[in-house]
Parts: sequence; C-alpha cells; structure tokens
Amino acid sequence: MTFLKRQPKVLTAAFTLAIILSSPNAAWAGPREEAKRMYDRLTGTLPDNATLNCMEAMIAGSNNPVNADCDSSKLNYDGNTADSAAKYAMENKNFYNVTLKNFITPWTNEEQDKYAPLNDYTATVIGMIRDDKPFNTLLSANILYTANGTVSPIAAVNSNQHYINLEDGGYDLADKNILKETTQTAAYGLVDSATAGIVTTRAAARAYFIDGTNRAMFRFTMINHLCNDLEQLKDITRVADRIRQDVSRSPGGDSRIFLNNCIGCHAGMDGLTGAYANYQWAYPDGGDPDTGSLSYTPGTVQAKYLINSNNFKAGHITTDDSWVNYWRAGPNYLLGWGTGAGKGNGAKSMGEELENSEAFAQCQVKKVFKAVCLRPPVDLADRNQVSAMVNTFKSDGYKMKQVFADAAVYCKGI
Repeated sequence: MTFLKRQPKVLTAAFTLAIILSSPNAAWAGPREEAKRMYDRLTGTLPDNATLNCMEAMIAGSNNPVNADCDSSKLNYDGNTADSAAKYAMENKNFYNVTLKNFITPWTNEEQDKYAPLNDYTATVIGMIRDDKPFNTLLSANILYTANGTVSPIAAVNSNQHYINLEDGGYDLADKNILKETTQTAAYGLVDSATAGIVTTRAAARAYFIDGTNRAMFRFTMINHLCNDLEQLKDITRVADRIRQDVSRSPGGDSRIFLNNCIGCHAGMDGLTGAYANYQWAYPDGGDPDTGSLSYTPGTVQAKYLINSNNFKAGHITTDDSWVNYWRAGPNYLLGWGTGAGKGNGAKSMGEELENSEAFAQCQVKKVFKAVCLRPPVDLADRNQVSAMVNTFKSDGYKMKQVFADAAVYCKGI
C-alpha cells in the first residue's frame, strides 16, 4: 500500500522533469556548452579548443576575449557578447560551404534536393548573405556571384560546370577573393531590365522556366520565399479577367469546379505571372535540357503563353509582360504588401512587389529559425522571438547573416 500511495508522486516528479528538459526554452547550459552548440548548428562541425575558448569568453562577457585563443583579425564586432560569438563562428568556411549550401539548394529545384550540385542560384545567395547584401533585392537585383578568374571554365548561361568545379575543388566560399560579386549583364549578357535576382539565374531558369507555362516559377518562388503554396493563397473572390485561355472554365463539363476551385489560384497567379511572358528555357527539340540557356524576348510573348487557346477562347490573351497583384485585396492582403503600385511590367518589378512584402521577411526568418534551432517556432516565446527578428531584419537593411546570429543566440541554451 505504501508503494501505491507513493507511486503518483514519483510519476509526477518524473513527468515534471521531462517537461523541463524537453522545453524549447529550457536554459541549463553554461557558456562553454552554449558556445559548442552555436558552433555545431552554424557550421555543422565541432570547434577546436581555441575557438571554443574564444566563443566561451565572448558569451561569458569576459573583459578580454581577444586573447591567445582568438584571431583578432576576424573580430570585427563590438562587445563581448553571444552575438559576437555567433558571428565569429560564421567566419568558418563550413558555414558557407556546407550550412548555407544545404540551406539554399532545395530552393533551386522542384525536387527540393539539398544534395544537388552547387549552381549559380545557390552561390549568389551565399554571396549575398556573406556580404550583407539587402536580401529584399533577392528577386530583382542584377547580381551574380562567380569564381571567374579562379575556377575554369568561367560561368556560362549554358553550363553549370563552373560551379561544379568550384564545389568539387573545395574552394572557400567565405573568401571574397574567390567568390566575387558581378552582374548577370556582365556574365550572361542579359540586359539590366531582363534581370530579376535569382529568378533569372541559370539554375532557376532551368528548373522553372522550362517547358510548361511559367507558372512553376511563380509557384516555387511563393513556396521558397513567401512560405506559402498556392493552396494556402486560394481566394475565389478575385476577378478572373487575367486567367489565360488554357484554363477551362468548365472542367469535366462542370463550371462549378472552376468557380469554386480553379479561380481561387489562377485569378491571383495569372495576374502576376504575366511578368514572365518574355522568358523561356530554350534547348533543341529532343535535346538535353542541361545544354540549354535562358531565352529573353523583349516585346515578344513566348509561345507557351498562348497554348491550348481552345480551352476557353474568351480567356485572357497575353500580349505583353504586364502584371497586376489582385491579392492586395481580399484575404491575401494579410501577406503585408509594400507601398508599391501593385502593378507593372516585367519580372524585376514583380520581384520587388514580392520581396518587399511582410510575408517575404517573415519567411526568411522562419526558415533560418528552423534551420538553426532544429524546430519551427512552437510556443509564445518562440513566436515573440521570430517577431523581434523580423523587425530587426527589416530595420537593419535585410541582413540575413544577422538573422542566423539572432537565431543561434536565442537557441544556444538547448
């Protein structure tokens, strides 16, 4: 009987201990354990003893962290803080060559394969993060990162071999003398008005402008950079005047399917994808798509926008690269659109529309939080932290490296 009376207390104590230890915000690690955890999660490797000593001193707030165990040439940070420790860890090349490469690469292919070879999309995002380039230019800037002058062959719009050799050679992507900023105009010959950040990189074009109707580029941009798939954005109340001819208004002979389902995605999506009307991944019929290149035809709509016109003759006929954002009204106004006009021409201006939304900023922060903390935000404290990180991200010039540092500091205790 004694055992039976004591059993509930034992179980309660064990349950309470389990709750404490499993809590995402449980703080039980000391500065050294916190330093190791931060380094592990940011670089994917174990720190050597000198690095660990240095980071421990920073986290503990030592008066003299720049000692024999710290490389003072890399300490360009004010204060002896956990933030400084995180940035010190991010100087390691594995943060760029491994952590960021695996973080970014799934965005570059429909299979979301993080083990795909390095490409110009991934390398460009790595460079932008390394150099603190404003991340709200990701979908619009005339920017490209290459190792031209170091790695042969040079970057080319019809081959990924430059980036394969850059990765296989084990080059340090943290080194600004190796991975250097240039423009798509200089490297690929695109006119400035044709460039739209990572959207017009070779890898993105090969993955999302190939065949089809260019809706794939829009869908995966929304998934990867606004963290919303089309099903989450469905709104059947938007006007249907931009839906193309290839979308049947009576699928299977039933117009209710269109009015209650198809219109929900296509009204908003087709309004925006007009921006891509001049782009195509061009390769010979029956040939290898990997040998193709991005085709840009200013003033001429690609034939793919006019296919299957008999599905609905009265549908929208694309005549230029104009776009309009019907999702600025209705429930999707909650994506927090910026101060732009909500309409324009071309992929560059449409990219600016997306990248200056609240959803874009929140998406980047949530992805980093999950990658560094190894979980999505799960409770009120996590959500408050994400909100604070979003505010800092926007007010501090959209610097992604700071987002990684903030996540590492927040999750350093467990």
